[in-house]
Amino acid sequence: MRFLPFLLLAALATPVAAKTPTAKDNARELRCLAQNIYFEARGESAEGQLAVALVTMNRVKSRRYPSSMCGVVWQRRQFSWTHDGKSDRPNDQRAWTLAKNIAHFIYYNFDRLPERAQRALDLTHGALHYYAPSLAQPYWAKLQVVTRAIGGHVFLRDRT
Repeated sequence: MRFLPFLLLAALATPVAAKTPTAKDNARELRCLAQNIYFEARGESAEGQLAVALVTMNRVKSRRYPSSMCGVVWQRRQFSWTHDGKSDRPNDQRAWTLAKNIAHFIYYNFDRLPERAQRALDLTHGALHYYAPSLAQPYWAKLQVVTRAIGGHVFLRDRT
């Protein structure tokens, strides 16, 4: 996290990309990302929550996943909270505020950073997957390369 102030300054100094989504689109995308952070990692440190946001962003940038936050988050059976039958409304306001702040930072700044800064910020080292060993030992994890463990999650990327 010690690079965060430097990266924020770099993001602010980088010109905005040509894409111009509507405010409604931005709000929807931000909510999807914030919900994913909240429901997947609200009990984790800010670093662990940032890592979940980065995996979501890595998937958006990958050609193998949908090209939007909501598309990635709501892709069938990718994140357990999206199909667990429980309410999708956050009830812990402190955790929800942190998740929204992390989502806002990633959504509005990550793509504006130079590639080198993106790699430095990506605590997951390009991970496209993660799981919580305390909750499950997914079969697909054996087919992946572990990039890092942060808090209660193990982050992985495909073998290449």
